[in-house]
Amino acid sequence: MSTSTNDRVGHLGFIHLVPFDREDPGRGLAEGIELFRFAEELGLDSGWVRTRHMQSGLPSPAVYFAALAQHTQRIGLGSAVIPVGHENPFRLAEDLAVADVLSGGRVLAGLSVHPPAFAEEVNDIVHGEGWRGEDYSYARIERLRDLLAGGPVREKPEYKGFGGDIDSERVEPHAPGLSDRLWYGGGSLRSATWSGEAGLNWLMSNITSAEDGIEDFSLNQVNQIETYRESLSGENGRVSLARVIVPTDNASPVQAAKYRKYAEERTPRTKQVHGKNTIIAPDLLGSTEEIVDYLLSNPAFQASDDYLFELPFEFELDDWKHILHQLATEIGPKLGWTSASS
Repeated sequence: MSTSTNDRVGHLGFIHLVPFDREDPGRGLAEGIELFRFAEELGLDSGWVRTRHMQSGLPSPAVYFAALAQHTQRIGLGSAVIPVGHENPFRLAEDLAVADVLSGGRVLAGLSVHPPAFAEEVNDIVHGEGWRGEDYSYARIERLRDLLAGGPVREKPEYKGFGGDIDSERVEPHAPGLSDRLWYGGGSLRSATWSGEAGLNWLMSNITSAEDGIEDFSLNQVNQIETYRESLSGENGRVSLARVIVPTDNASPVQAAKYRKYAEERTPRTKQVHGKNTIIAPDLLGSTEEIVDYLLSNPAFQASDDYLFELPFEFELDDWKHILHQLATEIGPKLGWTSASS
């Protein structure tokens, strides 16, 4: 099965860290809500939040989705991604289900799985010593999906006449369709194969693996997309590609200087292979015309269904709004995308 080429973007969205000052976290969290409201007004299809533990970034996407659900009406609420190795699948299923019900079925749960990433002594403090014996295979995500789908956890106990007949055999609340809106965030052929076979959607970022002796970033992602589509069980799997893209049109002189400095300082890391085989894509900085030309000629983007713009961590609310405005009003339409607000 060969990779298909799209002549129009299906969905357009963004990824945000929701950074905050550790001495005043409320301000950053509130600005994130404002940014999601702004993005919805622009007609963007989805906004995705990163997960950060013991950093000045959002640790609890499901909690944040519940808040966002009260301030938005339509925009998809995605996580890019929740590391399920840090989670109890049963409790995560409950939290995601509550958020999905509150949002009217808008949660797009992006997931990954690997052991807790802290040093062992930190893992002991955070998770207890039992973390060493946990299962961090793909089965952990399959268990989460089964719970979200309403799979039975137990046999419903007989009502004894007190306390209310409220027992259930499954995770409650049940959020219909949520188990079909799961994404796996990966960057390897192995993950692409499993995601396709499992019937999850496939989410790629600006970091991936160099495999089969290939160091070209886009070619590796094209190979992953082809592998995913060839492995896909069912017909509904989607591919979403995320990249740091910084448009300079209509930026103030101060913003333009900040954007250039940001991209220049990050370029050296894209010139080498990190660790065993990790490679990083260059940030795409330029005019609307330059960005559109790149996206229309890049084979990985053309093989994807949806595009996500990763917002730089170090920028501020006005900068993020500028980027999203350019995305929704200039770049997206030139790619064939239609705003949900039009």
